[in-house]
Amino acid sequence: MQIIKRIHHVAYRCKDAKETVEWYGKYLDMNFILAIAEDQVPSTKEPDLYMHVFLDAGNGSILAFFELPTKPEMGRDPNTPIWTQHLAMEVESVDVMLKVKAKLEADGISVVGPTDHTIFKSIYFFDPNGHRLELAANTGTPKMATMLDEVKWEMLNEWAKDQASAPARALDA
Repeated sequence: MQIIKRIHHVAYRCKDAKETVEWYGKYLDMNFILAIAEDQVPSTKEPDLYMHVFLDAGNGSILAFFELPTKPEMGRDPNTPIWTQHLAMEVESVDVMLKVKAKLEADGISVVGPTDHTIFKSIYFFDPNGHRLELAANTGTPKMATMLDEVKWEMLNEWAKDQASAPARALDA
């Protein structure tokens, strides 16, 4: 039995909750479903003023944000490349993806792509908080999915083996 039913919500920090809600509504048609303003963290009881907003990302998926006005400005992990951390969201089709791309670009938002990943095509852009987003449209076939499924463990085990020997290789160099 699988323990996880689905992801309840994913939470990120935002600079401005109202701007974030409006931006996600305008560009990604996400409905604003809940706002919670508190001055104490429920789990830790730590005093901390925040606004927590929730957006409907479709099919029961919720995207949430925290505005933390008393905390220092948001930063990024300097050891992680900017392309690595991102939120990828599936769209209905390549046509839908291209319509969103045109809307973003019409408002001066830089968009990378479409990028062809063989089993899906995607575009990349940043929200007003600096979070990298990806919209992905599936283009793979059932045959492709089967072929990838058949080699996934072999690929992962080979990678793990190669990485385990990497420190020894580095010493030999």
